[in-house]
Parts: sequence; structure tokens; C-alpha cells
Amino acid sequence: MRNYFSRLLLLFCVGILAVSGCQMILPKVNQDQVVHITLWQGVNPPPNRDVLQKLVDKFNQTHPDIQVESLYVGQQDQQMPKILAAVVGNAPPDLLWYNPTIAGQLVDLDAIIPVDNLLADSPVKAEIDPSLFASMEYQGKIWSVPFATNNVGIFYRPSLFKAAGINDLPRTWQELQQTAQKLTRDTNGDGRINQHGIGLPLGKGEFTVFTWLPFMWSSGGELISGDSQTAAGVVLEDNQQAIAALQFWRDLITDRAAVLSEPERGYEMSDLLTGKIAMQLNGPWSLGELQATGVDFAVFPIPFAQQPATSIGGENLFFFKTNPKREKAAFKFAEYTLSAEFQTELALGTGYLPVNLKSRQSAKYQKFVQKLPQVKVFLDQAQHGRSRPIFPGYNRISDNLGRAIESVLLGKNSPADALKSSQQRLDLIFK
Repeated sequence: MRNYFSRLLLLFCVGILAVSGCQMILPKVNQDQVVHITLWQGVNPPPNRDVLQKLVDKFNQTHPDIQVESLYVGQQDQQMPKILAAVVGNAPPDLLWYNPTIAGQLVDLDAIIPVDNLLADSPVKAEIDPSLFASMEYQGKIWSVPFATNNVGIFYRPSLFKAAGINDLPRTWQELQQTAQKLTRDTNGDGRINQHGIGLPLGKGEFTVFTWLPFMWSSGGELISGDSQTAAGVVLEDNQQAIAALQFWRDLITDRAAVLSEPERGYEMSDLLTGKIAMQLNGPWSLGELQATGVDFAVFPIPFAQQPATSIGGENLFFFKTNPKREKAAFKFAEYTLSAEFQTELALGTGYLPVNLKSRQSAKYQKFVQKLPQVKVFLDQAQHGRSRPIFPGYNRISDNLGRAIESVLLGKNSPADALKSSQQRLDLIFK
């Protein structure tokens, strides 16, 4: 009889699991005990936001005591006024998704908390790519955790290369210019160019600066003099390597080998997809979008003048000062985003490079890399990556540098004059 009841109880339990879809039954939590936290983010393109939302939903389902609301608040240049207004108005989000260059400014505003102690007690710390800690640390403390990482490469259309009779990928600036010239064509015979070799970003925003910096670095240039850790150390005037990099971009325009994007829309891939351009500077966040189109595409490293270089990008999560309960909940969610499971799913869905070493080494991710070899270009190129400064005032540097790049691309100033004007403005601000 006892065995009969045992079997009956076992069948009853199996029935419950079958009805519930074999899901773990979570304890109920009173609504007044639930901690609600807000994440501000600018994940783009929209399909990548969908991937993030699914992962946020998964966290909310498995953590009934913490509910995260993920809000898209625009691209990063659009976010800054909102962030400053929220800090001044004492109504910040709990978490901010933003590139690490904002760290010093938020520290100066006394708006965020350091996470050294929280991270020290977390097992996930040992799984973070060690090269990313430079973007997390400022003045001896850790102020953020990485969300994802990326760098800049050149996407291209193999079919357009083949049609132009190009068999070898460019490795140097000279080869890039020659390749772009060959790809600039009248493909329909109406006497007008309808395909340009490469697209360059127009605008003074951070994306323009982010994609231009590898060219200055590859020619041996530096943005900051010596070991300076302040914005006062910026050197633009008479910076021969910066002048050379600007002149190279301008030459691509004057040779009609390059065409400019719509203002502040250099990250959009529509012109590459339609064949209006054959090459475009961009990052692995576009891989998911491009895969979905079915259009042929591939990637190669940024050609160099003296040495390989790329910009290390990606966004970190910053923790705003709220109250201990919300700060603890925010870090709990951040631990989830750092986990191998989250990082792998994010990478497979968007093309972002995982920040978690276990994720990169996992069989699931390695299978993804084999299936999509374009990812390996970004993984391999990361060894030549450089990070942008994170001290206060970088936004002023970026804004002035962006103005210089824009004026040169539009033919309003020579590279030397544009950089001299930017240096004068920065000297007035910082010195």
C-alpha cells in the first residue's frame, strides 16, 4: 500500500511538471517587496534591442523579487542631455548603458557608486576579459562593468569586389584607396556614378570620432600627450599623424572613391545592402542585422599606415546613487548580464563580442564563430585595439574633434587648420 501511494504521489508530481511545462515553480513575492529598477540603454539596431528585451524578460521571470524595465532613450549623443537632466533633477535611472568615456564626468558629478566591493565578492569577476578592466577603472576605483565589447572593421560586399575584378583585400591605406577607386563605378551605363567604393560617416558625433581614431593611431599618432590623464593634455594642433589621417579621408572624398553618409547616420547599413557603396566602417553589432537580409557580406581589418589599429568599443553599465536596496538589485542584474549564459545569447543574437571568457570558449559560441567567420575578424583584431580616454572632459574633446573631421570632409577647412581651431577651443576650455 505504501508503494502504491508513493507511485501515486510520483505520478501527481510528474503531472504538475507536465502542466507547468517542466518549469521551476518560483515562490510568490508580495508586490510591496518587489524592487523595481530601470535600465537606460541605446542598443541599436532595433533587432538587437529585441534580443536584449528577451534576455531582460528572462531575468524578470526568474527573479520575481527584482523587476527590470529596459528603456531605449536614443543614441548616445541624444542621451547626454537626458542623463545630465536626470542627475540634476535627482531622478536618475538605476543603470545606464553607455560607453566608458562618460565615467570621469559621472564621477565628478558624484552621480554613480564604485562597485569594487560588490565585484570583489562576485564569482563572475574572474570570468571578465582582463583587457576590459582599463575601461572600468578611474582614479583607482571600479565604476562600471562591461556589457559587451566590439571594435571597428570594414564590411564589404564580395559580389561587388568580384564584379570589379578585385581578388585581394587591401591591407594599407594606399591599397584601400586604390580598391575604393576601382569599386567606384557606373554600373548601369547611364554615365553617372551609382556605386562608390566606401562610405564615410558624416557628422561631428562620437561615431565619426570612434571610426576615425584607428586611422590616426595606425599612423603612429596619439590624442593625448605623454602620460597625461587629463583633458588638458590633448594635442591636436601640429599633430602630424592626425593631419595625415584626416587628409587620407579627405582624399577619398576628392577622388570620388568615397561618399558621405547622411548626417549622424554613419552606422546605418542600408547603402551597403543596396550596393550604393561597396565598403563601410562599422562594428560587429551589425552582424545580426546583415545576416537577416540574406545579402552577401564579409569583413576585413582596417588597413594601416604604419601599424594595425582599431577602436575598442562597447558599452558598460554604470550604477547611479539611489538607495542600498535598489543598488544591490541593480548589481544582481549586472551579474546576470556578465554571466556566460547571457553573454553567449547576446552574442549569438546581435554579433556583440562576449566580455565573458567562458562564453567565448564555450562550444556554442565557437560553433557560432565557425558558422559566421566575420566574427573572427573582430576577435582577432581586438589585439590591436585602443580605448578612448575616460577622464572628465572627453566629451568636449570628442565634440571638437568631430567638428574638425566634419569640416574637413565637407571641404570647409584643411586638416591642419581644422585641428588648430579645435585646439584653440579646447585650450580656452581646459587651460
